[in-house]
Amino acid sequence: MGWALSEDHDSGVGQARAHYELLYQAPAQQGSEASFDYLEQCLEQAGKLPCDLPACESGLIEWMAQRHEIVGRQYLDYLQEREAGAPRRYFSSRSHALYFLRGVAPTKLVDGAWLYGALSQWWDDRYRGLIRIYLEELGEGLPADNHVVMYRRLLAANDCEQLDALEDAHYVQGAIQLSLARSASHYLPEIIGFNLGYEQLPLHLLITSHELKELGIDHYYFQVHVTVDNAGSGHARKALEAVTRLKPAMGDDKNYYQRIRRGYLLNELGKGTVEVIDSFDLEAEMARIMAQKAVHGRHMHSNRCKVAGRTINQWLSCVNDIPRFLNELERHGWFKRNCNPEQSRFWNLLSQGGDMFGVFSGYERQVIHDWIWGDALPRKARSLGPSEGKHGQSIIGSMSAASSGAIDAGLPTDAAGDFAAEMRSMEERLVQASDRRELMAELVRMLDPSVHHTPPGLLATRVFSRLLRAA
Repeated sequence: MGWALSEDHDSGVGQARAHYELLYQAPAQQGSEASFDYLEQCLEQAGKLPCDLPACESGLIEWMAQRHEIVGRQYLDYLQEREAGAPRRYFSSRSHALYFLRGVAPTKLVDGAWLYGALSQWWDDRYRGLIRIYLEELGEGLPADNHVVMYRRLLAANDCEQLDALEDAHYVQGAIQLSLARSASHYLPEIIGFNLGYEQLPLHLLITSHELKELGIDHYYFQVHVTVDNAGSGHARKALEAVTRLKPAMGDDKNYYQRIRRGYLLNELGKGTVEVIDSFDLEAEMARIMAQKAVHGRHMHSNRCKVAGRTINQWLSCVNDIPRFLNELERHGWFKRNCNPEQSRFWNLLSQGGDMFGVFSGYERQVIHDWIWGDALPRKARSLGPSEGKHGQSIIGSMSAASSGAIDAGLPTDAAGDFAAEMRSMEERLVQASDRRELMAELVRMLDPSVHHTPPGLLATRVFSRLLRAA
């Protein structure tokens, strides 16, 4: 992994991120042309990579079995190493783990998006496996089980929702998945191949789940994927079955499997899980955070506040001076590296009740906290704790009323009224549908990757799932 499309130097935003944001905000029926162009670039790049899929479709069952066996044995070896006293393989600290959660967020926030285009074929039983995977990614409309809702809550719980600093490579996978969502009629074999690769159980998922739990970070989102991606009856098996089940629908066996392989390789583009983890550098992240804050804080301090003869505003006015500023803060006793941060004046300013509490996010404070600890950071990384986090008619007649529907969708009761009109509007559109096809088309629109995690989207998912089972 590691390839990313070029940057748009006029806007300062990379092409992958710009495409990601465009498709995430566009209605379901828009963005197809841009998606085709983007996917063709990605497929061309992916086509140059080696492929570990068997040369013939007939070898896929054995390939999947061997792959899962290898991953299982590797994970057992990992557990034995840890029991023997080996340190965590992935996360050196809690801030390292939160850095990872932020780094993979653009992909996790569109979880399952590549299968969205299959929904329009709800009447065709051959698509049932792909549709079931998508609906399970959406938690069947239950907020606690919707994967995007889960991940949003995970980011919020750890106060690491700000993603502005992420490089363009972090958006490549999400941009690919949103492009596939908009292009199912043209790239179905590639979607099937991508799905085949994405739904296989990787070693990094098992280790990530284990180490997040060890660090006191909710690992449920990752553990759910360990469970549902199993090769026996889970998404991995459904993904394999889709290769055979949808083959007749294409009408062209000659290129079908080669296109499967091509789509499979799209998983290799962008910045993957292990690359995100390996890119963490505590010193560099500390410098980046301080430089970013300097832009907003260079005029906010009293001139009476001086360090080494210069005001804080003067220090912060030049980003290149930040490393020296930190050295002077330590030299003048504001903190001492490789010691408990709670014994430093600087840390107490950032903690709850301090004069600078709220200036830094929970993630940023964790980085500062671990940076001060330095080499003395306890092996069992300390959490800052919640106190230091962010302050935090037949068919329609069977549905909840608009207000109760909002509550059922997981909203606090005092917020339900704010969404009543939105819920009512959706229900009215469903009531006015002239037949089942029109009704399902309206529901499909509400299951778009950009809205399925909202209250109307969650409700629409529950109705769609019920109608699909009855079809």
